[in-house]
Amino acid sequence: MIISHTPVLLEEAVRYLAPRTDGELMVDATLGEGGHSYAFLSRFPSLRVVGIDVDRDIQEKARERLEEFGDRISFYNGWAHDYFAERHAGGEKSDTILIDLGVSMYHYEESGRGFSFRRDEVLDMRIDTGQGDTAADLIARLPEKDLADLIYNNADERYSRRIAHAIVENRSRGTINSTAALAEIVSRAAPAEYRHSRVHPATKTFQALRIAVNGELLRLPELLESALAALKAGGRMGVISFHSQEDRRVKNFFRDKNKDCTCPPETPICRGEGRRVVNLLTRKAVAPGPDEIRNNPPSRSAKLRVVEKILEEEGQP
Repeated sequence: MIISHTPVLLEEAVRYLAPRTDGELMVDATLGEGGHSYAFLSRFPSLRVVGIDVDRDIQEKARERLEEFGDRISFYNGWAHDYFAERHAGGEKSDTILIDLGVSMYHYEESGRGFSFRRDEVLDMRIDTGQGDTAADLIARLPEKDLADLIYNNADERYSRRIAHAIVENRSRGTINSTAALAEIVSRAAPAEYRHSRVHPATKTFQALRIAVNGELLRLPELLESALAALKAGGRMGVISFHSQEDRRVKNFFRDKNKDCTCPPETPICRGEGRRVVNLLTRKAVAPGPDEIRNNPPSRSAKLRVVEKILEEEGQP
């Protein structure tokens, strides 16, 4: 079996999320090819893991990779927030939760769904191919302003307006449904100095479309809330993010759960609402070291944040 993806911040994740008693249950909420789960199962013989992924194809690769661990590994095919909601409703809690928000290299290298502009593929970009708009669908129907906003808001692309204008101009002459066609349009729309920089000018546009197609930022608040609700008091939760939009949301979520008061800042007198739910185990995000970045360049933008849950929130069993 060919493994495309190298798990990022692996040693850091193991250090912060290692089980502290025998028989603990860990949820790998974004299983991918199973790299993180493989390391945890190998190093901690009594640990049990549930691996979650909405993509059946990549989950089959993980099943094959993790087969040696027998019934210590089980699988859930679907979105992680649905899994947590179901289990929490049934009163089940996890000792540890790991959420890696990155897209597996499998999707770029093997899926054939247009995640990368390095090869000419159909512009799909869906992780769950059974539902939702493709990237080509969004490009075909969004008004120019909405397309520009999407590119800017999801990827901080400073040339979003001229890129969106170029896309709309080109789609009036024919459907844009391949990665090569889109990458060429974006490259021509970008200024000359942008085209000759180290990073391909279409990188952020592809990122923005992928985020929109899969609802990555829209799903994130529900994922974080449902995961924390399904975590035992004393349990630990780690989140690995890969771009500023994700990391900002994770940081703010954990910061708010670390507050004793949740009253709005403009409230003159605290009403006593809210209780601190987590301790921050990483005051600053943990980043990969130079050796990891050199050996695994996609890790360069990764950030890990970890919390420990200290009590149940109001209304929880």
